[in-house]
Amino acid sequence: MTKVFEVAKAAALAGGALLKARIGKIKSVDYKSAFNLVTDVDKASEELIISTIKAAFPEDSFLAEEGGIIHGKNSAKCEGDGEGQDQSGNPKRSPSRRWIIDPLDGTTNYAHSYPFFCVSIAAEEDGIVTHGVIFNPMSGELFRAVKGLGAFLNDEPIHVSSCASLDNGLLATGFPPDTVNNIFNNMDSFKHITNVCHGVRRDGSAALDLSFVACGRLDGFWERKLSAWDVAAGALIVEEAGGKVSNLEAGPLDMMSGHILASNSSIHQQVVDALATANSR
Repeated sequence: MTKVFEVAKAAALAGGALLKARIGKIKSVDYKSAFNLVTDVDKASEELIISTIKAAFPEDSFLAEEGGIIHGKNSAKCEGDGEGQDQSGNPKRSPSRRWIIDPLDGTTNYAHSYPFFCVSIAAEEDGIVTHGVIFNPMSGELFRAVKGLGAFLNDEPIHVSSCASLDNGLLATGFPPDTVNNIFNNMDSFKHITNVCHGVRRDGSAALDLSFVACGRLDGFWERKLSAWDVAAGALIVEEAGGKVSNLEAGPLDMMSGHILASNSSIHQQVVDALATANSR
C-alpha cells in the first residue's frame, strides 16, 4: 500500500479512537444553524487527524468540515512522498494533493450516544480522489479503497450486491438539518421510493451508508445537499467495489453540489427513474 494510504489509515484510526473514548462525554455543543450540531469532539478529532497527516505531508492542503480550506506550504506542488524516484534519481513530485476530511460524520447521532458515526478521509490529486478511508470506531470496521486497486473492509475485498430489481432492494437516504424550510428536503423522494422497494433506511451518516453500499449491505443510497467531505471517500469506495456513483440524474457526480446517487450499478437507472417520478408529482 502507498504511504498516502498508510497515513490516511493512521489518521482515521487516531480520530476514531478519540471519538470512541469520548462518546457520552461531550463538553460543548454549538449550532452551525438551528438543527446542525457541532461538538467539541468534532473539533478535537479534526485537529488530531490534520496533525497526523501534516506530520507526514506538511505541504499538503485540506478541506475539512470544521476548519474549511487549509492551504499547505505549497498548494500548487507537493514534494515527493518517498514512493519513487525520477530518471535522475530525485524524489518524484506528487501532483497537488488535498485531503478532504469529515472528522465525525454523524454528529447528531454522536451527541445522543447513538452508535452510528465514523471518520471519513479522502485524498485527491489534481482534483481526482485517489484514496478513501472510512472508519467506524464502534464496530472496528475500516472501509478503504485506492483508485484502481479495489475496495476492502479491513483486510477482506468487498463488492456491491447482486440485486437486479429496485423492488427487491434496500436503500438508504438522509435529510437536511433544516428539513422544514429546505426545498431539497427529500420527503417526496423518500415517500415514493419507500413504496417501490423493500425499504429505505435513514441512519444519519452518509459516509457509512456509502460504505454499506460498497459491501452489499445496501443496494443504493441517495441524498441531496451534502458536502464534499460527506461523500469523497465513500464515492471512491463504492466505485472500487464495482458500484456506480452519479448525480441524481445519472450524470457525473459533482461533490460540491452535494446531490449523490450510489448503487450496485444494476438498479442505478431504476432509482434515477423513481426519483424523477417522485419529483414530478
